[in-house]
Amino acid sequence: MFRICADRGQTVYSPLSPLILTDQTPMTPTDNDLFFLPLGGTGEIGMNMNLYGHDGQWLMVDCGVTFPKPGRVSADGTVHHSGEPDIQMPDPGFIASRRDKLAGLVITHAHEDHVGAVPYLWPQLQCPVYCTRFTAEVLKKKLAEHGMLQRVNIIIPETGDRLMIGPFDVQWLALTHSIPDPNALMIRTPAGNVFHTGDWKLDPDPVIGHGYKKETYTRLAEEGVRAMVCDSTNATVSGHSCSEGDLYAGLKQAVESASGRVVVTCFGSNIARLLTLSRIAGQTGRYMGLMGRSMVNMHQCARRAGIWPHDAGAIQAGHLGYLPRHEVLAVATGSQGEPHTALRRLAAGSHPDFELEAGDRVIFSARAIPGNEDAIAGLIQQLQSMGVEVITAEAAELPVHASGHPAQDELKILYSWVQPEIAVPVHGEDVHMRDHARLAQACGVPRAMTGRNGDLFMLAPVPGIQRQKVHCGRLGWEKGKLVRVV
Repeated sequence: MFRICADRGQTVYSPLSPLILTDQTPMTPTDNDLFFLPLGGTGEIGMNMNLYGHDGQWLMVDCGVTFPKPGRVSADGTVHHSGEPDIQMPDPGFIASRRDKLAGLVITHAHEDHVGAVPYLWPQLQCPVYCTRFTAEVLKKKLAEHGMLQRVNIIIPETGDRLMIGPFDVQWLALTHSIPDPNALMIRTPAGNVFHTGDWKLDPDPVIGHGYKKETYTRLAEEGVRAMVCDSTNATVSGHSCSEGDLYAGLKQAVESASGRVVVTCFGSNIARLLTLSRIAGQTGRYMGLMGRSMVNMHQCARRAGIWPHDAGAIQAGHLGYLPRHEVLAVATGSQGEPHTALRRLAAGSHPDFELEAGDRVIFSARAIPGNEDAIAGLIQQLQSMGVEVITAEAAELPVHASGHPAQDELKILYSWVQPEIAVPVHGEDVHMRDHARLAQACGVPRAMTGRNGDLFMLAPVPGIQRQKVHCGRLGWEKGKLVRVV
């Protein structure tokens, strides 16, 4: 076990020790209190872990990981260095030491930064886990890989259901995102109600999975919402995010105009994108194959959850190498330039299924996550040096990628529907949350409260923030063990 010193990059070995509160004021909420305490994902994008406190108990919402890049600076000022664990997550020490007060863990959707830490951290939490069908399938696969499937009590509500989890009356509400089964949460308590958006957008044509209804959210306003804890990822972006359904024309044009093989790289969790490409394959005389473990896993989860249409086909990727080049449509992992992914191996000529040749085409149906720009640029250069044509989302004539997060117009719409008393921007870096707060107040929200991991947001009875109430570290997964990373 080791500790990375951010100021010097030195490695110091030490055991995982209990966290110490920066303020020894008791952290047990009364029946009049309503607390929000982010341990990850506030002041940064990724690694989400949130706590709500009321009447002596806590509710955790999301439990995610991040994949740090050397040179990147995290929300707490940590500069990441080479040699750190590839998988990192919030340190749950605060709530793990109070796990008898932890009523449950709710997962809003199946992206890694919301569900990925559960197999690593659940032994410290040992509480029931609540998530809807597709998310449950993804989680079960992760738990099985860690030999934990039979240990974790997974409760699967339907969208729209209301369940009592300790003193929290939790309702799952349909919103849209870039993955099936995303849900916002209405968390009701006698001290006040919180609307927790999770990751979302307002997509009129999500292609697969549930949509949303305006009336669901205007009714919340009639009931009264003390605070809206909301995604800030695209709060700096004007306008409205592109609909997933609007990508069909651009992707079809990019595929049918190619003379050789076509490889599309995107996030495997975007089942709607896979379904669109499956239909385009059938209409352009090609066969779609999925390349990359995470891509195949997500497709299998969609089938088990009953959301993948029976008439949408995909062949085994191993068959693609036997087809004429003009009949191949491969969908591959590696859109962020990650090592060892399917697209990286294709670019290196080391993938067992087939080799790319001059005249083949690669379509990036994704945008760069901050920190990945250099890796993606290097991958594109490698492909182009082989004579492979590359189409990026930025350079495509028609849209070939859609963000899963709300731009400014969508934020304005949702605030007009929900009408909270307090806006709490999360899921963003400082610049995103500041712009989000300004937008919320311009929409008529009386108060906006911004902070970062470890700040205690007191939502009721009197709004306020205690800065850095809890020390928030992060843990890494290294050689089958959890290690502490500053």
